[in-house]
Amino acid sequence: MKRLFGSKKEVPPPPSLDEAGGNVGTRVDALDEKIKKLDAELRVHKEKLKTSRGGAKQLATKRAMACLKKKRMYETQRDQLANQQFNIEQAGFAIESAKDTVTTVSAMKAASTQLKKQYKEFNVDEIEDMTDDLADMMEDMNEINEAMGRSYACPDDVDEADLEGDELEAEELEMESGAQPSYLQPSDMPETPAGGLEEKVNEDEFGLPQAQQA
Repeated sequence: MKRLFGSKKEVPPPPSLDEAGGNVGTRVDALDEKIKKLDAELRVHKEKLKTSRGGAKQLATKRAMACLKKKRMYETQRDQLANQQFNIEQAGFAIESAKDTVTTVSAMKAASTQLKKQYKEFNVDEIEDMTDDLADMMEDMNEINEAMGRSYACPDDVDEADLEGDELEAEELEMESGAQPSYLQPSDMPETPAGGLEEKVNEDEFGLPQAQQA
């Protein structure tokens, strides 16, 4: 049967973008080398045109023109291949970006599924009840601490009036003991100002100051 109808030819797989880009890049490099050689040859022909005359100058002109046409042709081919290489690189970049996007989406889906499973283990009502219980226990602990820290030896109902009463009682005790009260004790301040001694004023029988006589 294979001899009558022939066997189906296997189609080779298409080259990858890296292979295609590498082949195009190799051709671009080869064209660049040819353009460099033509530039050197063109400089030689231009130097001959400066010194040659008559038929030699015409021959140098023809060779220079041919060299310039070939160089322009290679430059056009090189630019086209460079554009192809750029498009291949852009396609490769788009494929890599698509792969990264697929990987990211898959990871996010897996994370979403895992989060849903984790949230199923939580009950919002139970968590609220737990936090309320903790708050109640903290209030009870504060009340217990206040009760344990309460002082039983000293009265708590002491105000400023009691303080003034204590001061008066201390003054009375000092007077009963014969000690002079604090407000009748001599002051530490000097009787005369620092600027000098005051002048003595004569008083009359009623304790009023008398006018000084010249």
